[in-house]
Formats: sequence, C-alpha cells, structure tokens
Amino acid sequence: MFDEKEMILEAKHVTRRFLTSGGRELTACRDINLKLYKGKTLGLIGESGCGKSTFLRFLVRLDIPTEGEILFRGKDLTKQKGEELRQLRRHIQMVFQDPGGSLNPKMKIRDIICEPLINFGQIKTSEKDEAARRLLETVELPGEVADRFAHTLSGGQQQRIAIARAIALEPELIIMDEATSALDVSVQKSIIKLIVKLQQEKKMAIAFIAHDLGLIQAFAHQIAVMYLGSIVEILPGKDVEKAQHPYTRMLLSAVFDPKMDFSKKIERMDGEIPSPLDVPPGCPFQTRCRHCVERCRQTRPALAEWRPGHKVACHIFGKQGKA
Repeated sequence: MFDEKEMILEAKHVTRRFLTSGGRELTACRDINLKLYKGKTLGLIGESGCGKSTFLRFLVRLDIPTEGEILFRGKDLTKQKGEELRQLRRHIQMVFQDPGGSLNPKMKIRDIICEPLINFGQIKTSEKDEAARRLLETVELPGEVADRFAHTLSGGQQQRIAIARAIALEPELIIMDEATSALDVSVQKSIIKLIVKLQQEKKMAIAFIAHDLGLIQAFAHQIAVMYLGSIVEILPGKDVEKAQHPYTRMLLSAVFDPKMDFSKKIERMDGEIPSPLDVPPGCPFQTRCRHCVERCRQTRPALAEWRPGHKVACHIFGKQGKA
C-alpha cells in the first residue's frame, strides 16, 4: 500500500473516444482510474493498441480525454492553459520510445539537454557547458559527449541523452513510453539500472509503458494491466506471480526465464482479439478466455479490490467470483 500523502497525480474516470471516418466511435481508454506516487514506478502493461500510450499522452497534455480529470498536485491538467500549463509541464517530462527520433539532428548534445533549462530561465547561455557536463555525468556519460551530434551516438547513449534532457528541470514525474524497447537486451538492463538509480536519488514518480511483463516486474512498484482500453488488473510489482486475471496470467506465462520449468506445457490462448470498433458487451477478454461463462458475455466486470493493493476486473477470479 502507498501513502496517499505522497500521491502526486491521480487520473479519475478518464475516457477517450475518437470518431472514425465512417462515423463510428472508437473508445481508446475507458474509465481509467490510476494514481502515481512520489518515488514510485507504475508499470502500464498491454498489447499494442490497448490504449496505454493514449493514456500517457494525457499526462503531458499531448491529448485531452473526452471525459474525466487528471489531477496533478490538485490541479486538473485537462483544464490548464497558457502560462499555467507551461509551468505545470516543467514538472512532468517524457522519454520517448525512439531516442534518435526525439533528438534534433542539427543540435549538439549540449544544446539538446540544456534547452529546457534555457527555456525556463534556470541557467544563462554562458553556463551551458557546466550544466551539460553535470547532466551527462548524471546519466553516466563523459562530458566530451556534449560536443557531438545525436547520430554519432549508439542507441543506448541516445536514450541516456533523452533521460538527461528529461531530468534537467528536476521534474516530479517522468513518463517513459517503451523507453527501452528499441534497445538491445544488454543495453536495456543498463538503462533500467540508471532509471532506478535516478529515481532513488531524485524521488521522482515514473510511469513506464512496456509490453514485456518480465522487464517491468523487475523494477515497478505497481503494475496496471490494460486490455482493449480498460484496466483489468492492478497489483504490486513484487506480487506479479499472484496475478488473478486470465489476461495477466497469459502475459505471465509468456515471460521467458532461464530458471523456468521447460517440461511444463505452455498454456495456449485461443480466440481473436475483437476490433476496438466492435468490442462485445460484457468482459472485453471474453473471446480469448477459456473460463468465460454467460455472465461474462452479458455484464462488464468492475475493477474491484481482491486484497489490499490488488484489484481485479473478473467475474470468475475477482471479488465478484472467488474472492
């Protein structure tokens, strides 16, 4: 359980609908309720197209939800405008999936990582060299990298530059959208170690999107599992093995571990993922769940507390079923 006094952001009943060219409605996020805490990492897990990136875009105001509110230190991000929004944004920064694509190829590294500091008047132009060296050392890169361009660096080095830029303003929250998926596995490990180290030093909240449950469970304090726009389970990162929802269990069974029992048969998940434009009534996972009963086809299960710190949206394995 987390201390509510340390909560810095809360999403309440956040829904996002899009109208398609054919006049149909697509619900990318449906009634999302999540909290982010100081010094803690929330891992958001799910397949491509489940709505997790759409949700995190709300936190940096790259999009606005159709319904609901997102409270950062008590202020609703969805209603902020002008200078007030600009000042709030300094406290929430983002690290993107493709580090190369997020770094200006015409700017030297010094200018890239110091640009936020200049924009908010934190340093003078004459202080850029010192600030750049300090930030580079923080992400474990040598100071001379400041004179180079992004395309001369490896993918791992580029992502360290992106992280340096994100922490330059000492934000309270960092959004990481698949921040390691474009990197080699060995490089992923070093970047995750860096993220954990920085969080411990700066007490930042982190929201981390990933497809890999095995990766995120290694360092996330809390994990939210998303399927077809809905949160189906929220549980402590250290208790992933106690997952109840069939979809989370499916993701868990797909995690490769050298210590796993290779004689154990891998459980197969049949069925097709419904179109986001035609999600059936009832549980969104019903077409792939071998435990599905008539109630699952008729009524959407609510996300309810199964035990302290652990919520499940399932008629069979949640509070509504085998509590």
